[in-house]
Amino acid sequence: MQLSDNFYQHRRLEQLVENQTSYSCNNAEMHVFETHQQADKVLLRFDQPVLATMLQGKKVMHLNDRQSFDFLPGESLILPASELMCIDFPEAQMDNPTRCLAMAISEDKIRHIVALLNENMPKADRNEWQFTDYNFHFTNDVAIHQIIHRLLFLFTEDHPSKDIFADFMLQELVMRILQAETKKIYTEQVSSLSNNNRMAFIIRYIRENLDLRLSVEALSKKACMSESNFHRTFKNELGMSPVDFINNERFKRVKSMLLDPEKTIKEISLATGFSSLSYFVRFFKKKTGMTPTAYKKYQQKMA
Repeated sequence: MQLSDNFYQHRRLEQLVENQTSYSCNNAEMHVFETHQQADKVLLRFDQPVLATMLQGKKVMHLNDRQSFDFLPGESLILPASELMCIDFPEAQMDNPTRCLAMAISEDKIRHIVALLNENMPKADRNEWQFTDYNFHFTNDVAIHQIIHRLLFLFTEDHPSKDIFADFMLQELVMRILQAETKKIYTEQVSSLSNNNRMAFIIRYIRENLDLRLSVEALSKKACMSESNFHRTFKNELGMSPVDFINNERFKRVKSMLLDPEKTIKEISLATGFSSLSYFVRFFKKKTGMTPTAYKKYQQKMA
């Protein structure tokens, strides 16, 4: 993710470890941290909930509630207010600095967005949206990546309507983060949640029946919901349509099965719900730019 020309024109490099350039709007502050030399155990804390996003280089994060982990470009981390970060910079250099964005968002703004979600996009089974109160580490999807990129531009732009533009973008950002968190919880804890949560139950059913022709109509009946309500609720909670989710699950299953040298392309196609071999080939090539056969040969060569 590239920083804007405005950033480089106005930022002042005053220290080599966690040099900070800050911007603000009504409901958030944006800080860009740059480190130009290796360093260990650098401490950082914010008074408000923070979205940290890696822009360049590598950090090693040490947080109170989990083991250490690498923090890499394309990844983000939600931290509650007052959470202490201890950070190592094992690869930072003058000509290859580590850069990270930290977006501190007003708790009042977050509460307003969560209330808006609960009023207009309620979850199934009387569950409520709640902003995470733990460290949530995730890979940015396309939508979140684009919003963060837009906010980087907005905060560094001297525009009279910056606060208004940023408010809209922050609202979408928080909503999409909540959807990403919900999706991760449902997909990783599906076994324990599926008995009491309809969306988790449907996710489990999809995964266990990828060889069948799965329709929104059939899934909505399984969830004991109307088709329109099921489609809306699924998309609201997971940030994608049921069809897109099914296709993603099929794609993951296909890639896994292609690693098995004993499986034929036709067997894999049938086992993942593709009744037409030609459609299966087109689907896979659209996702990867390669045919299933070419991908299979490539993986065997790399093994």
